[in-house]
Order: sequence, then C-alpha cells, then structure tokens
Amino acid sequence: MDLLEYQGKQLFAKHGVAVPSGEVASTVVEAVDAAERVGYPCAIKAQVLIGGRGKAGGIKIAADRSEAEQHAGAILGMDIRGPRGEGPFKVRRVWVEAGSEIASEYYASVILDRSEKKLLVIASARGGMDIEAVAEEDPGALVKRHIDPTRPFDAAAARPIVDAAGFDEDVRDDAAEALAKLAEVTSAEDATLIEVNPLIVTGERQIVALDAKVTIDGNALFRHQDLAEIEADAGEDPQEAMARERDLIYVKLDGDVGILGNGAGLCMSTLDVVAQAGGAPANFLDAGGGSKAEAIVDALEVITSDPKVNAVLFNIFGGITRCDEVAKGIIEASKQIDLDVPLVVRLDGTNSEQGLRLLEQAGIPGLEVEGTMLSAAERVVELARGSG
Repeated sequence: MDLLEYQGKQLFAKHGVAVPSGEVASTVVEAVDAAERVGYPCAIKAQVLIGGRGKAGGIKIAADRSEAEQHAGAILGMDIRGPRGEGPFKVRRVWVEAGSEIASEYYASVILDRSEKKLLVIASARGGMDIEAVAEEDPGALVKRHIDPTRPFDAAAARPIVDAAGFDEDVRDDAAEALAKLAEVTSAEDATLIEVNPLIVTGERQIVALDAKVTIDGNALFRHQDLAEIEADAGEDPQEAMARERDLIYVKLDGDVGILGNGAGLCMSTLDVVAQAGGAPANFLDAGGGSKAEAIVDALEVITSDPKVNAVLFNIFGGITRCDEVAKGIIEASKQIDLDVPLVVRLDGTNSEQGLRLLEQAGIPGLEVEGTMLSAAERVVELARGSG
C-alpha cells in the first residue's frame, strides 16, 4: 500500500522525524483557509501517487492569499501523468505546507532488500533531483549499507553512513538521528520502502523531511489498524482499487497489453513472454487457482477499465482451474461488458477442449484463440499495435 505524501509525513512525525507543518485540503476554500493558518509563503502540493508533480505543475508556491486561491484552483482537479507516462492521476487533494528555507538537499531511503533479507539504507548528498540519474551518472554518490538486524540501528550506527555520504559536518549528528528514525519507521510500521527526496538542511541548520514516499506491506495491515483505516483513502489507482474490492491480485503496469492468468508463476511468465514478443504489459492479474466464471468476469472488467489497454491476453493452464469455467466467464463478460478491445485466449489443461468449444460456439467478436503461450503473446502484441 502506497501512502500519499501527507500521510507519509504524518507517519514520520509520529516517530519523531521533523517535517514542515501543513494541512490537507480537498477544496479551494479549504486550501486557502489552510494557507492562512500555515502562513506565507507556503507550498500547494498535489497529492497523487506519482513522481514528477513539480514538472507537471502540481507544486506551486503561494506568496499570499490570492496566489493560494489561484494555485489551489489550478491544481485541484488537474490530471497528472508520471515521468514515464503513467496515469493520468486526478488531483483530489492538496497538501498546504509551510515554506522552508533550503540550505542543502540530501537524499535518504530505507528499503527492504528481499535478496539479503535485511533493510538497506541509502544516503546521498545529491538530493533534490532524479536519484536514478544520480545513480547512473555518479554511482559513488550513493552510499548503501545494510542494517544488521541483530544490533540496534541508532544514531551512532547511522553516523558512518552520513560521513561516507559527505553531508555537511555541522549537521551530521542530526542527519544520523534522522536516518535512525526513518529506519525505525520502516521496522515499526512494516514498510518496504521509505524515501525522502529531498531531506533538507534549513537555514537554521535543521534536518527536515521535505518529501515522503512510503510503501507499507499490505499483508501486515492487520497489525496496524490506523494504517488499515486509511488504505481506502490512500488515493490508489482506480483499477487497483476495483481489483481489491473483488479480491483479485492486480498490479498496474505501464504498457497496453492486458494480462490475465491463473497462478502467480504463470502470470509472471506471461509478462516475460509478452515483453519478449516486443509488447508492454499493462498489468499483472492473477485470477487464482480454481477460478470460476464470476472471477473471470470481474477480472476482465478490471483490465478493460484501464483506457491504456489495447488488447487482452488470457493465458490459462487448467489444473484446479477448469478451462470450461474460464470460457463461461469470458462469454458472460462479453454480455455484461462493452468489450471494445480484442481478446487473445490460450487455454490448456483441465477441460480445455470443452472450453475452446464453448468459445467457438459463442462467436465473440474480436476473440482469437492461440495454441501456445508464445504464439498468443505474439498475436496480442500485433493486435495491441493495431497491426492485426
């Protein structure tokens, strides 16, 4: 579960990480009132789960009430796309934040490194810019250290990281304390990612988290009732919200080929084969073992609700799942949903012959059947490109 910036900052403050004061608002009137209380200058910041807000016009500085009203009116309701074309994400809330005097900008993150089964701390004195670009241009500017889970990670343990990153000498103790608290947030809240870019040094030489990117392990929400309560309010992607309501395992991606499979391994293989065929998957959707017709209808509704999807690939291997049930789901979905994109279906395994016969008899417009995963992937890519 990804948190919006203001939710991440509220979580930081709970653990003693310094953040600027601010208020969330969902209307222009609320934003202006918040700006009056926060004081000028203040930042009006779009709350969406995507990077690149500033370049898209989603962050503006207001010097007075008139500018606060103008900026809030322009940002609320706008659509923001990510740096790689993700979205669009409609802005429904803004974070009205007190202005900060910035003397230096750093980068700090704590990530769950699954390969090492440890938390990984990353720090850099080159914050405030695209950290991927920094990693490519100057890998040495990123200092990476794993946290020993058998020892406390306090300011003393964090200090060598700060030293190696080359933070200003006079703020290294405070920066080390901030790193330790960010690690505390990660562990205490079951986060898989904490990222602060930038972590600033103010004119008064204080360390403050000016941004907050937080991802919480959704499987741990039962331990965090306060986080579970904001899950539905986290501004998640509409397709992911729809899938969650239908108990489907769905992850939105950046491509235009919708993917539905049964079983995580088969879904991952399907993504790889579509990419091998030159396509770009739009999602990961695992309908699960033993998928019934109703689940297939729900899955197809979620996939086709994404306007970027130009074609859909069903890759089903029937073990527990019966292919005739999948076919019935596709047929029923064609009756309930306006399917304006082509479908490519590959059925193999339990009752596959019956399922293929049902599809043939149904005569669904735009549906094609392929015998192998590779041929199905190649065909769906052709159709997504409009070359079919």
